[in-house]
Amino acid sequence: MAHDEEIADRVRALLADEPGLTERRMFGGLGFMLDGHMAVAADSKGGLMVRHDPADDSPDPLLAPTVMRGGPIRGWSDIDPEVALGDDELARLVRIGVGYVRGLPPKG
Repeated sequence: MAHDEEIADRVRALLADEPGLTERRMFGGLGFMLDGHMAVAADSKGGLMVRHDPADDSPDPLLAPTVMRGGPIRGWSDIDPEVALGDDELARLVRIGVGYVRGLPPKG
C-alpha cells in the first residue's frame, strides 16, 4: 500500500522552508528527512509516523508507540490513520519530529 498523498502534501508544505529537506520512499511510506535524519513519515497505512526522543514514551496525546514485528520501536510513534488531523495538530506533531532531529548531528 502506498503512502497517503494528502498527508504527504500537507507535511511537505509544513517542511518547505526547512534546510536539508529530502524525501525518501521506503516500506510503502514516504519519509521526510532533514540533514539525513528522518523526522516524520507518511506511512503505508495512511497515517503519520513521528520521530521523538526515545526517553519520552508519550510525546503527544495523539501518538501511540510505533509497533513493528510485534514490538514497539523506541523513538517513534504513530497517529491512527482514522484520526482526522487539523492543520494545528499536524503542525504540532511535525514540530516534534523536526525538533528532535535538529538536535542530532547532520549525516555525512
